[in-house]
Amino acid sequence: MAPRPDTAPPLPRPLTAVAVGLSALLVAGVGTVGLFSRTVGEDTPAAPPPVDRSGPVALVPVPAPAAGSDACRALLGALPAELVSNGTALPRRDLASPAPEGALAWGDAAHEPVVLRCGLDRPGDLAPTSELRTVSEVEWLVLSAAGSATWYVVDRPVYVALTLPADAGTGPLQDISATVRDTLAKGPVDTRG
Repeated sequence: MAPRPDTAPPLPRPLTAVAVGLSALLVAGVGTVGLFSRTVGEDTPAAPPPVDRSGPVALVPVPAPAAGSDACRALLGALPAELVSNGTALPRRDLASPAPEGALAWGDAAHEPVVLRCGLDRPGDLAPTSELRTVSEVEWLVLSAAGSATWYVVDRPVYVALTLPADAGTGPLQDISATVRDTLAKGPVDTRG
């Protein structure tokens, strides 16, 4: 019987085995890549949504018994309308209601706010052995936390705290120090605890 013209002749057995083997490897490879891609996608966390830093800054209340004092009113009235942080001007921000007395904030949509509070209680970490830093003739106690540091003015008639995000640079600290120096009288550091 003669082969039909529309039918190809059968492949030799070794060639058929290679073709079937290659097909199986191709299917296994595509499946592995798909599985690997799914695993990476499932294990890799999605990028966090952008933080909305617009609108008023919400501050939690903290004890500030001298926030309404003449010293705090004088300091708050003398503070600049903007602070420069790593070359970026940070304007003064509105505070969310109810705003704590003696508090101000600076920032913009791209940066965590710089927060100042005046009239606070004496910092509990202030001790005779505390390492203080002097900036523009103002003595500061620095307490660092994840992503920020809070600097406490400890040589003036009221305690002032300045909380700076880690990426703020030194500009805000220098500006606030100069204003504190020029506005509030220097006094002794109380380390009695």
